Amino acid sequence: MSIIQLTPLDIGLAALLVFLLALLSWHWQLGVGKSLLIAAVRTVVQLSLIGMVLKTLFDQTALLWVAVMASVMWLVAGREVIARQKRRFAGPWSYGIGASAMFLSSFVITLFSLLVVISPDPWFTPQYAIPLLGMMLGNTLNSIALSLDRFTHEIWRERSVVEGRLLMGMTWKKAVRPYQKQALRSGMIPTINAMAAAGLVSLPGMMTGQILGGNPPVVAVMYQIMIMFMIASGAGFGAMLAIWLSGKRLSDHRQRLRLDRLT
Repeated sequence: MSIIQLTPLDIGLAALLVFLLALLSWHWQLGVGKSLLIAAVRTVVQLSLIGMVLKTLFDQTALLWVAVMASVMWLVAGREVIARQKRRFAGPWSYGIGASAMFLSSFVITLFSLLVVISPDPWFTPQYAIPLLGMMLGNTLNSIALSLDRFTHEIWRERSVVEGRLLMGMTWKKAVRPYQKQALRSGMIPTINAMAAAGLVSLPGMMTGQILGGNPPVVAVMYQIMIMFMIASGAGFGAMLAIWLSGKRLSDHRQRLRLDRLT
């Protein structure tokens, strides 16, 4: 089965739909038309550049360059976690919490998959390592960002309730536990929905890509199942770690609510 090559005209026709959507958003005064077009331009530029970088990287298969690429992806993902947070931690803490949670979830699970599950030779083969890490970081990023935004927003909005609970003798852990649960639920629901709908409502991205690339559907299914389990684990563990770190940051050794640490 031959692969159908797309031309710039084909991409332009797809881009026309995004432009029409931006026009409609301006007509409805949604306030997202400019952001949509900027995001579309960034998509073209960033994916074009990464395509050239990956071509060079795939030709070399050097651990150093794979590590550099992975580090850049991780650092940029840490920035994206805080980009749309309504309430952020002051100083470098917002970036640090998100980046740390992604590192300890995405990197660990990706390494586990490369060393134990897939076992390519060598284990850092970029054709496997970079796409797997990219999918892990992207989905973990979404989960952490949603959880953090919900948690800090709820703590800020319900600050009088939290302080009242602390004054009544509750520990910090018990006082904020309901808000942590809500935040984690918000962060994990998109991943759970994606798993529940896979195959019946939607064909996930990696599976679709492999099928379009000519791989047998059964092989694509096996890879997609593995990826979805990895994503669910990474998103859940990452969100839990981020919320735990946030809870520690919003209190002190006297178990007081420290809203001065939010901006």
